Amino acid sequence: MAQLAIKSSSLPRLVLGAEDHRKLMIMASGISGPMADVAEQLMAELERARVVSQEKLPSDAVRMGSIVSFSTADGFNRTYQLVLPGDADISSGKVSVLTPIGAALIGLREGQTIPWTARDGRRLSLSVLNVRQDQ
Repeated sequence: MAQLAIKSSSLPRLVLGAEDHRKLMIMASGISGPMADVAEQLMAELERARVVSQEKLPSDAVRMGSIVSFSTADGFNRTYQLVLPGDADISSGKVSVLTPIGAALIGLREGQTIPWTARDGRRLSLSVLNVRQDQ
């Protein structure tokens, strides 16, 4: 039990708007097959997030549509817009929330860092540098 509390407390606090939270929970709960692992990762993040009304969501919180600049511990620095799977196009800078990076980013705020596992299995950390809202 104490080990669980330490693990949970070492993760950054997440904040999500109620609309995004509801839509993403429905989407992630319906995923099976090859994307099931990432859907489970996304569900875990959604379950630990503090949910607020969309109007009370801080402007520096990563939400659907946010443009996020981040870096990883291995020197990977990128800026992506977080989108639903059907809108993803990495060549246009749009990353799906149903990717390991997308699931890690949702709900974070500027300056926060989270442990992250790359697709190749490397365990890294991901730090949010800047969040802009595409409006």
